Amino acid sequence: MRILVVGAAGTIGKEIVRELGGNHSIIRAGRNGADVSVDITSEDSIREMYKKIGKVDAVVNASGGANFTAVSELTPELNEKGIESKLKGQINLVLLGMEYVNDGGSFTLTTGVMMDDPIPLGASAAMANGGVKAFVKASSIEMPRGIRINSVSPNIVQESWEKLGKFFAGFDPVPAGRVARAFVKSVDGMQTGNNYEVY
Repeated sequence: MRILVVGAAGTIGKEIVRELGGNHSIIRAGRNGADVSVDITSEDSIREMYKKIGKVDAVVNASGGANFTAVSELTPELNEKGIESKLKGQINLVLLGMEYVNDGGSFTLTTGVMMDDPIPLGASAAMANGGVKAFVKASSIEMPRGIRINSVSPNIVQESWEKLGKFFAGFDPVPAGRVARAFVKSVDGMQTGNNYEVY
C-alpha cells in the first residue's frame, strides 16, 4: 500500500514509519517533511500536499498540538491552538483528503490519554482529543467507498518522559513502538470507528 504519514519526523511518527515501512510504501509529511511539507493548520497547505502526492491507500496522522495551560489562565486565544491544530487540523486531513484515498482505504488520527484520564493543565488538549474521537466514531458510519477511519489514543511515551513526565504524575509511560503498532492495526486491519487505547 501507499501510505501518507503526517508528522513522520516526530517521536511516534518515526516509529509508525518504521513499523509500516517494511510492508508498505511510505510518504513522509510534516512541517519539514522528508517527502512533502504540510502545515495541518492551513487548509491551503493540506490541499497542496494532497495535490502533490496524488492517490494513497491510507492516511496516518501523528501530528497536532495544544497549549498546556491551567483552566483559570486559559484564554480563547490560547485554546485556539488545540482547536486549529489537534482538532480542525486532523479533521481537515480527512475532509480534504477523502477524494485522494482509494476505495477501501483508511484514515488514522491521534487522540490521547488526557481526554479519559485528565491531568492538570490538560483541558485544552483533552477537548481537542475528545472532539477527534467523536468525529471518528460518528463519521465512520458514513464514510464513502468502503473507507475506514480510526484513531489511536496513546499514553505518554517513554521517549518523551524526560521532557513531559512532570505533567503526568503517576502515569506508566509506554514505548513509542507499542503505540505505533496500534496504527499498524488500524491501517492493516478491517475495523472502523475505533479509538485504540495504548495505556
